[in-house]
Amino acid sequence: MKLGFIGIGNISSDVVTGICNSKITFKKITLSPRNIKKSRNLKKKFKKIYIAKSNQEVIDRSDWIFIGVLPKVGERILPQLKFKSNQTVISFISTINYLKLKKILKKKTNVVRAIPMPPIALGKGPVAIFPSNKKVKSFFDKIGDTIEIKSEKLSQNFWAASGTMASFYEMLRILSDWLVKKGLARLQAQKYITSLYSALAQLAVVNSKKDLKHFVSESQTPGGLNWQGVNELRKAGYYKSLEKSINNILKRLKK
Repeated sequence: MKLGFIGIGNISSDVVTGICNSKITFKKITLSPRNIKKSRNLKKKFKKIYIAKSNQEVIDRSDWIFIGVLPKVGERILPQLKFKSNQTVISFISTINYLKLKKILKKKTNVVRAIPMPPIALGKGPVAIFPSNKKVKSFFDKIGDTIEIKSEKLSQNFWAASGTMASFYEMLRILSDWLVKKGLARLQAQKYITSLYSALAQLAVVNSKKDLKHFVSESQTPGGLNWQGVNELRKAGYYKSLEKSINNILKRLKK
């Protein structure tokens, strides 16, 4: 199988890294010249990487094409490109829906929308896809946990939820900076905070059949430190603001 990537931003780079570090069998990965610095870095790290001279060359050399460009860029360049009916196109573009993408590509290609996250570089994390596709699911299962979505409308909720990634890291940064202000070395502070939240998340993953309310309840005792922390944030409207933010992201996706 020959793979091609149009648009080598952070997510595409993470996916390429995940593929190259996995047991996925492929003949070659062809990268577009867009963001040549990232493309060259990937070529230095991994074998079987080729940098094309144009986006069309990526398509001509590939069986599967992954599209990771900004929405406005996609709307501009995709109609000019010629795809083949036997190719599979996997789009990482957040605001170009399935039907619009099919219309832009013109050919009756196999089109799948996917939402990979940065941990895919480590072979971890969820990858929501729409529509269902056995081959694409099997592919992403080798570098993450594939979640098949039943409808385009439902897929928008996953895109919206993924919009909280930066805010999560901002929370880790604030906690880490607080420890630094209290006298801890930055490396030690960051190691503690990231290790703590990684372990908490892993505990929830291992016990994923349990409602998350269980963990909220079990991690606090009345009048204790965690009880104080969660209730102060509730009173401050922190969690309602989080829900409001996700709803606003969803509204943007529906436009």
